[in-house]
Amino acid sequence: MQIQILSPMDPLWNELMDYAENCSWRAGKRLAQEMRAGNFTGWERVLAAVEESRIAGYCTVARTDCIPDLPCTPFIGYLFVGEAHRGARLSQRLIQRAMDYLGDLGFDRVYLVSDHENLYEKYGFRAIDARMAPWGAMEKIYAQELKTSK
Repeated sequence: MQIQILSPMDPLWNELMDYAENCSWRAGKRLAQEMRAGNFTGWERVLAAVEESRIAGYCTVARTDCIPDLPCTPFIGYLFVGEAHRGARLSQRLIQRAMDYLGDLGFDRVYLVSDHENLYEKYGFRAIDARMAPWGAMEKIYAQELKTSK
């Protein structure tokens, strides 16, 4: 399994966009819309887990997440692992690759937003806040320190 960091110019970009559009998670459609609209600019990326030329999962690294006006950046978001690949710690590998990438860029902390309980804590994240999301659900904001190479 390889974790590839994609920008809009990568050949796998459109394939990942189609995968997200048609995956079982409803937020995948929103990610596909953001990719189509060109909303990943500068250092922002989509990461793809690829096994034997097939996409197995994805996540993003971006300036913002679903809760507007948070005073922090960058975020890991849209974490999804296809059903056939669950249970093999693929989400952990995606998160770690995203953190390595952000650390290489010089960021010293990373954030994510989720309503999952006891998931991201096992990857070293700690809840630092909770906010109401635009769709009316309470979401936790998690943070983790990064090892930077700069």
